[in-house]
Amino acid sequence: MHAMSKPIRWGILGTGLIATEFAKALQHVRDAELVSVGSRTQSSSSTFASAHGLARAHGSYEALAADPLVDVVYIATPHTLHCENTLLCLRAGKHVLCEKPFALNTAQLTEMVNEAQRRQLFLMEAMWMRFIPLLRDLQHRLAENEIGEIRMLQADFGFRAPFDPFSRLFNLDLAGGALLDIGIYPLAFAMLLLGEPAEVASLAHEAATGVDEQSAYLLRHAQGQISVLASALRTQTSMSARVYGTRGLIHLPKQFWRAKEMIVQPRNKAPQHVHLPYHGNGYQFEAQEVVDCLLAGKTESEIMPLADSLSLMRTMDQIRRQWGLTYPVEKISDLNS
Repeated sequence: MHAMSKPIRWGILGTGLIATEFAKALQHVRDAELVSVGSRTQSSSSTFASAHGLARAHGSYEALAADPLVDVVYIATPHTLHCENTLLCLRAGKHVLCEKPFALNTAQLTEMVNEAQRRQLFLMEAMWMRFIPLLRDLQHRLAENEIGEIRMLQADFGFRAPFDPFSRLFNLDLAGGALLDIGIYPLAFAMLLLGEPAEVASLAHEAATGVDEQSAYLLRHAQGQISVLASALRTQTSMSARVYGTRGLIHLPKQFWRAKEMIVQPRNKAPQHVHLPYHGNGYQFEAQEVVDCLLAGKTESEIMPLADSLSLMRTMDQIRRQWGLTYPVEKISDLNS
């Protein structure tokens, strides 16, 4: 892939809440311009376009994918559409940043990755947590051995949502449930720091609709490190993370996936309070990475490589196999392949 010229022109596919947040974030990104939006209806697209000052509003996903003024598409649709929307855009020659979860399963994701690589197009999962300044600093500190070798890690993400069988969170047809929506964060956090697990054990409690209402994940990594993780849609948890090393610990006290503060506690030393605030909603960092990669002619990010997304997807597939949970839109063979 050749390096591209500035500015990188973005299209957004989908017009929901996350699409709005991403559009706002693009205002804080160097060498980027939001030029176009696509929705399933012209009215939704036009409303979004006027709210964000866009001249181009498409009444179908196909029309956005075909827009000659768009270089890269951010996919902001429900989980169940990520694979087909990504393939649509790649086949139209567009680079893609796709919201997490990247796909429903490894079979879908493998098809997406193969398509991008065959066409030499950029593809990345929008795992915004990886790009937040504090998370980058945490990785640096661990690499510098500030708390010694990591032996254990804890992280959870749970909130109490009203039970609504038709909302995307609880709707099995939309691949609802805690795992894909928010369980992905503690899992991605553990795997960022400790790699793909050698062994996984998981338990879930099902909501009346058949989705996982709350679930816990126990991972054993290559060097015997243990991750203790949980997610929930009907239980408010601390939303915190702790990393335990041989010479101390690091605590991210709230909303670890978008954290602006942490406490570094080396053994027998005073705790250090680290603050790394940022402006905006935090989505600008992943968008900046996409722009920088495209300007450098790269087809994937070194911070969020496709191999890491595949690894995360394999682990989530394994967890669902343990529960016996498949989504109606999936081919059964996809989860068991």
